[in-house]
Amino acid sequence: MSDIPEMRPCIRCLPGRDKRLRSGHPWLYSNEICMDDAARRLSPGTPVTVIGSDGRALGVASFNPHSLIAARVLDRNAAQRIDTEFLLRHLERAHSLRQHCFRAPYYRLVHAEADGLPGLVIDRFDGTVVVQPNSAGMDHLLPSILDALDRVVAPEAVVLRADSAARSLEGLGNRVEVLRGKPPSAHPVLEDDARFFADLSSGQKTGWFFDQRDNRSAVATLATGRRVLDLYTHTGGFAVRCARAGADRIIGIDRSAVALALAEQAATANGIADRCRFLKTDVFTALDQMATDGQRFDIVVADPPAFAKSRKDVPVATRAYRKLACRTAGLVAPGGFLCLTSCSHAITPETFGDAVARGLNDAGRSGRIIRCAGAGADHPVHPHLPETAYLKCLLLFMA
Repeated sequence: MSDIPEMRPCIRCLPGRDKRLRSGHPWLYSNEICMDDAARRLSPGTPVTVIGSDGRALGVASFNPHSLIAARVLDRNAAQRIDTEFLLRHLERAHSLRQHCFRAPYYRLVHAEADGLPGLVIDRFDGTVVVQPNSAGMDHLLPSILDALDRVVAPEAVVLRADSAARSLEGLGNRVEVLRGKPPSAHPVLEDDARFFADLSSGQKTGWFFDQRDNRSAVATLATGRRVLDLYTHTGGFAVRCARAGADRIIGIDRSAVALALAEQAATANGIADRCRFLKTDVFTALDQMATDGQRFDIVVADPPAFAKSRKDVPVATRAYRKLACRTAGLVAPGGFLCLTSCSHAITPETFGDAVARGLNDAGRSGRIIRCAGAGADHPVHPHLPETAYLKCLLLFMA
């Protein structure tokens, strides 16, 4: 790929529509840009120079005339060349941050806009990396991204997960491909000396949720001698961490047989299979049955998939979080703990907190928030992009 700033096409902001960009926001929407014939003819992912309504250059961005998010800023200096060296600098900076924060090479290496590479996600599993180009710009840059990765972490195996829902919004096709090496179908993952397994090719997202690492640790510190219910357990993250910390009995529930098989494999690998039971069933069906049976747990964790995919889903999702809070609160023994999370970027912390509070009231229970958290340090937040602070986690002490 060759990007020559002096020969780069330009897009122009409509009068008065560049204020957010000037204030630090990394996106331009299609209704903020002069979509003339020249702009419409540009190929998705093309680097463009952004011209403000006053005629001055505001930076270089990747452009997609077919997407609502039409321009994603790559650099505020319009003279910056977008090439392998540019990507290398960003990858080196992202890598340095993770090396400071984590002992073992298992983490999110690149968190899209928050690491200056809009639309790009890279998760690292020791010698294997999973690359997700979720925007046309990053799809366009993929060969250069792989070159830069070789120079920063020299991965033995590379898995391409070009299958996210975000790609359809960019007009991109989906594909999954092992680009290098032969990663195992159940790839080992290490987290605070606990051993897990992830399906990097067909598991959810990239196969593992690094974002919950700190929240799993926080709950595990409370688990010694306690009964734990882990809802939406996926591959057993909260369940196995609690068992390793000395939980007396753990039940994990999920609808995916494939994910539960990996959870059972992790329980065996950590020597705690005798205290873990994993059940394939619908969570709300299980909650109703447990309530009928009078079951109680000292810790209940509910880490559901995103209930709201977009803003239009917020009212329905809010009711779902309220219902989940109500049902789970009823199963927590007095003096126990309830951990509820939301990974829906469209749900604000205030909306989520209100839904949880209303759910507790519906259940006739009271609780106190002892921890309010998000994702770990490998998921940094862009200060002008609330979407990068998508994860909400509330840990409550229940009276």
